[in-house]
Amino acid sequence: MRAFVRFYAELRDFLSPGHPSGTVVHTFRVPGSVKDVIESYGVPHTDVELILVGGESVDFSYRVQDGDRISVYPVFESFDVAPLVRLRPEPMRQVRFVLDGHLGTLARYLRLLGFDTAYARSASDRQLIRLANTEGRILLTRDVGLLKNRAVTHGHFVRSDLPRQQVLDVVNRFQLAGRLRPYSRCLACNEVLEPVAKEAIAHRLPPLTRQYVDESRTCPGCGKDYWRGAHAAGLDRILAAVGA
Repeated sequence: MRAFVRFYAELRDFLSPGHPSGTVVHTFRVPGSVKDVIESYGVPHTDVELILVGGESVDFSYRVQDGDRISVYPVFESFDVAPLVRLRPEPMRQVRFVLDGHLGTLARYLRLLGFDTAYARSASDRQLIRLANTEGRILLTRDVGLLKNRAVTHGHFVRSDLPRQQVLDVVNRFQLAGRLRPYSRCLACNEVLEPVAKEAIAHRLPPLTRQYVDESRTCPGCGKDYWRGAHAAGLDRILAAVGA
Protein backbone atom coordinates (compact mmCIF):
# COMPACT_ATOMS: atom_id res chain seq x y z
CA MET A 1 0.00 0.00 0.00
CA ARG A 2 1.09 3.56 -0.52
CA ALA A 3 0.00 7.11 0.14
CA PHE A 4 1.16 10.38 -1.35
CA VAL A 5 2.17 13.04 1.17
CA ARG A 6 2.95 16.64 0.24
CA PHE A 7 4.56 19.02 2.70
CA TYR A 8 4.16 22.74 2.10
CA ALA A 9 6.25 25.86 2.69
CA GLU A 10 8.75 25.74 5.56
CA LEU A 11 7.83 22.17 6.48
CA ARG A 12 10.04 21.14 3.57
CA ASP A 13 13.03 22.28 5.63
CA PHE A 14 12.71 19.10 7.69
CA LEU A 15 12.77 16.73 4.71
CA SER A 16 15.87 14.97 3.45
CA PRO A 17 17.53 16.31 0.27
CA GLY A 18 15.88 13.48 -1.65
CA HIS A 19 12.51 15.25 -1.50
CA PRO A 20 13.12 18.74 -2.93
CA SER A 21 9.53 19.11 -4.18
CA GLY A 22 8.07 18.39 -0.77
CA THR A 23 6.21 15.32 -2.05
CA VAL A 24 6.94 11.81 -0.76
CA VAL A 25 5.49 8.42 -1.62
CA HIS A 26 4.87 6.63 1.65
CA THR A 27 4.71 2.84 1.43
CA PHE A 28 3.32 0.74 4.26
CA ARG A 29 1.82 -2.64 5.11
CA VAL A 30 -0.32 -1.72 8.09
CA PRO A 31 -2.21 1.60 8.30
CA GLY A 32 -0.76 3.94 10.92
CA SER A 33 -1.72 7.36 12.23
CA VAL A 34 -1.04 10.35 10.03
CA LYS A 35 0.96 11.82 12.93
CA ASP A 36 3.37 8.89 12.82
CA VAL A 37 3.64 9.15 9.05
CA ILE A 38 4.40 12.87 9.16
CA GLU A 39 6.99 12.51 11.89
CA SER A 40 8.67 9.61 10.15
CA TYR A 41 9.91 12.19 7.63
CA GLY A 42 11.36 14.40 10.36
CA VAL A 43 8.51 16.90 10.64
CA PRO A 44 7.42 17.49 14.28
CA HIS A 45 3.66 17.59 14.84
CA THR A 46 3.95 20.89 16.72
CA ASP A 47 4.89 22.70 13.50
CA VAL A 48 1.86 21.37 11.60
CA GLU A 49 -1.35 23.42 11.55
CA LEU A 50 -3.55 21.67 8.99
CA ILE A 51 -3.78 18.23 7.39
CA LEU A 52 -6.03 17.56 4.41
CA VAL A 53 -6.78 14.09 3.05
CA GLY A 54 -8.59 14.24 -0.25
CA GLY A 55 -9.46 17.84 0.53
CA GLU A 56 -11.00 17.03 3.93
CA SER A 57 -9.44 18.18 7.20
CA VAL A 58 -8.35 15.41 9.59
CA ASP A 59 -6.63 15.27 12.97
CA PHE A 60 -3.45 13.46 13.98
CA SER A 61 -5.29 10.23 14.82
CA TYR A 62 -6.45 9.65 11.24
CA ARG A 63 -5.39 6.21 9.96
CA VAL A 64 -3.66 6.50 6.60
CA GLN A 65 -5.25 4.39 3.86
CA ASP A 66 -4.00 3.03 0.56
CA GLY A 67 -4.16 5.69 -2.14
CA ASP A 68 -4.55 8.64 0.23
CA ARG A 69 -3.36 12.01 -0.98
CA ILE A 70 -2.30 13.96 2.08
CA SER A 71 -1.46 17.65 2.23
CA VAL A 72 0.42 18.92 5.30
CA TYR A 73 0.55 22.65 6.02
CA PRO A 74 2.45 24.80 8.54
CA VAL A 75 0.92 27.65 10.51
CA PHE A 76 -0.91 30.14 8.31
CA GLU A 77 0.02 33.76 8.90
CA SER A 78 -2.07 35.39 6.18
CA PHE A 79 -5.52 33.90 6.76
CA ASP A 80 -7.65 32.20 9.38
CA VAL A 81 -8.24 28.43 9.27
CA ALA A 82 -10.29 28.35 12.48
CA PRO A 83 -13.38 26.88 10.73
CA LEU A 84 -11.30 23.81 9.90
CA VAL A 85 -10.36 21.06 12.33
CA ARG A 86 -7.59 22.09 14.70
CA LEU A 87 -4.84 19.61 15.47
CA ARG A 88 -4.31 20.70 19.09
CA PRO A 89 -6.13 22.61 21.81
CA GLU A 90 -7.05 26.23 21.19
CA PRO A 91 -4.14 28.71 21.02
CA MET A 92 -3.03 29.96 24.39
CA ARG A 93 -4.50 33.29 25.47
CA GLN A 94 -1.29 34.22 27.24
CA VAL A 95 1.88 33.57 25.29
CA ARG A 96 4.46 32.07 27.62
CA PHE A 97 7.53 30.06 26.70
CA VAL A 98 9.87 27.42 28.06
CA LEU A 99 13.21 26.95 26.28
CA ASP A 100 15.65 24.08 26.23
CA GLY A 101 19.21 24.43 27.49
CA HIS A 102 20.67 25.39 24.10
CA LEU A 103 18.63 28.60 23.77
CA GLY A 104 19.90 30.73 26.63
CA THR A 105 20.51 33.85 24.54
CA LEU A 106 17.08 33.56 22.94
CA ALA A 107 15.58 33.34 26.44
CA ARG A 108 17.21 36.66 27.33
CA TYR A 109 15.93 38.26 24.12
CA LEU A 110 12.37 37.09 24.74
CA ARG A 111 12.51 38.44 28.28
CA LEU A 112 13.84 41.70 26.85
CA LEU A 113 10.70 41.86 24.72
CA GLY A 114 8.56 41.29 27.81
CA PHE A 115 7.57 37.64 27.39
CA ASP A 116 7.28 35.24 30.31
CA THR A 117 10.15 32.88 29.46
CA ALA A 118 11.20 29.95 31.62
CA TYR A 119 14.75 28.72 31.12
CA ALA A 120 17.07 26.41 33.01
CA ARG A 121 20.17 25.22 31.20
CA SER A 122 20.23 21.85 32.97
CA ALA A 123 16.51 21.00 32.61
CA SER A 124 15.80 17.50 31.25
CA ASP A 125 13.35 16.79 28.42
CA ARG A 126 10.87 15.42 30.95
CA GLN A 127 11.13 18.56 33.06
CA LEU A 128 10.65 20.80 30.03
CA ILE A 129 7.53 18.94 28.92
CA ARG A 130 6.08 18.91 32.42
CA LEU A 131 6.65 22.64 32.81
CA ALA A 132 5.14 23.35 29.39
CA ASN A 133 2.00 21.38 30.25
CA THR A 134 1.50 22.45 33.86
CA GLU A 135 2.12 26.15 33.24
CA GLY A 136 0.66 26.42 29.75
CA ARG A 137 3.94 27.27 28.01
CA ILE A 138 5.05 26.92 24.40
CA LEU A 139 8.14 24.73 24.15
CA LEU A 140 10.91 26.19 21.98
CA THR A 141 13.77 23.89 21.02
CA ARG A 142 16.22 22.93 18.30
CA ASP A 143 15.66 19.26 19.13
CA VAL A 144 13.16 17.83 16.63
CA GLY A 145 12.94 14.59 18.60
CA LEU A 146 11.71 16.46 21.67
CA LEU A 147 8.86 18.03 19.70
CA LYS A 148 7.76 14.61 18.46
CA ASN A 149 6.82 13.57 21.99
CA ARG A 150 3.03 13.09 22.11
CA ALA A 151 2.84 14.98 25.39
CA VAL A 152 3.94 18.21 23.67
CA THR A 153 0.88 20.13 22.46
CA HIS A 154 2.35 23.58 21.82
CA GLY A 155 5.89 23.86 20.54
CA HIS A 156 8.10 25.16 17.79
CA PHE A 157 11.35 24.09 16.18
CA VAL A 158 13.76 27.04 16.18
CA ARG A 159 15.54 26.77 12.87
CA SER A 160 18.44 29.20 13.06
CA ASP A 161 21.42 28.88 15.39
CA LEU A 162 21.83 32.70 15.39
CA PRO A 163 20.03 34.29 18.37
CA ARG A 164 18.85 37.39 16.51
CA GLN A 165 17.40 35.28 13.73
CA GLN A 166 15.82 33.03 16.36
CA VAL A 167 13.96 35.87 18.03
CA LEU A 168 12.67 37.10 14.65
CA ASP A 169 11.51 33.56 13.87
CA VAL A 170 9.59 33.29 17.16
CA VAL A 171 8.01 36.75 16.90
CA ASN A 172 6.84 36.05 13.33
CA ARG A 173 5.74 32.46 14.00
CA PHE A 174 3.45 33.46 16.88
CA GLN A 175 2.54 36.91 15.51
CA LEU A 176 3.81 38.71 18.60
CA ALA A 177 4.63 42.15 17.20
CA GLY A 178 1.59 43.68 18.90
CA ARG A 179 2.31 42.06 22.27
CA LEU A 180 5.79 43.36 22.96
CA ARG A 181 6.47 44.94 26.37
CA PRO A 182 10.16 45.91 26.13
CA TYR A 183 12.29 46.25 29.25
CA SER A 184 9.56 44.92 31.54
CA ARG A 185 11.17 41.65 32.72
CA CYS A 186 14.36 40.67 34.45
CA LEU A 187 16.79 39.15 31.96
CA ALA A 188 18.28 36.99 34.68
CA CYS A 189 15.29 35.46 36.44
CA ASN A 190 12.19 36.40 34.39
CA GLU A 191 10.37 38.36 37.14
CA VAL A 192 8.38 41.49 36.19
CA LEU A 193 10.43 44.58 36.96
CA GLU A 194 9.21 47.30 39.30
CA PRO A 195 9.91 51.05 39.03
CA VAL A 196 12.14 52.31 41.81
CA ALA A 197 13.26 55.77 42.88
CA LYS A 198 16.91 56.40 42.12
CA GLU A 199 17.46 57.53 45.70
CA ALA A 200 16.41 54.11 46.98
CA ILE A 201 19.16 52.33 45.08
CA ALA A 202 21.71 55.13 44.72
CA HIS A 203 24.19 53.25 46.89
CA ARG A 204 24.14 50.39 44.38
CA LEU A 205 24.62 52.48 41.24
CA PRO A 206 27.94 53.33 39.57
CA PRO A 207 28.93 56.99 40.00
CA LEU A 208 28.16 58.07 36.42
CA THR A 209 24.83 56.27 36.52
CA ARG A 210 23.85 58.16 39.66
CA GLN A 211 24.70 61.39 37.89
CA TYR A 212 23.02 60.89 34.51
CA VAL A 213 20.27 58.28 34.87
CA ASP A 214 16.94 59.23 36.43
CA GLU A 215 14.72 56.22 35.70
CA SER A 216 15.52 52.80 37.11
CA ARG A 217 13.77 49.50 37.67
CA THR A 218 14.55 46.67 40.02
CA CYS A 219 13.75 42.97 40.07
CA PRO A 220 11.74 41.85 43.11
CA GLY A 221 13.04 38.31 42.59
CA CYS A 222 16.81 38.55 42.37
CA GLY A 223 17.31 42.21 43.26
CA LYS A 224 19.05 43.11 39.99
CA ASP A 225 18.78 46.78 39.00
CA TYR A 226 18.14 48.02 35.44
CA TRP A 227 18.61 51.35 33.70
CA ARG A 228 19.39 52.54 30.21
CA GLY A 229 23.11 52.25 29.86
CA ALA A 230 25.72 51.82 27.14
CA HIS A 231 24.14 48.52 26.11
CA ALA A 232 20.80 50.14 25.25
CA ALA A 233 21.68 50.93 21.63
CA GLY A 234 22.28 47.24 20.85
CA LEU A 235 19.07 46.20 22.57
CA ASP A 236 17.15 48.90 20.70
CA ARG A 237 18.39 47.47 17.41
CA ILE A 238 16.87 44.14 18.34
CA LEU A 239 13.60 45.81 19.22
CA ALA A 240 13.60 47.69 15.90
CA ALA A 241 14.21 44.46 13.99
CA VAL A 242 11.08 42.86 15.46
CA GLY A 243 8.94 45.94 14.99
CA ALA A 244 8.88 47.27 18.54
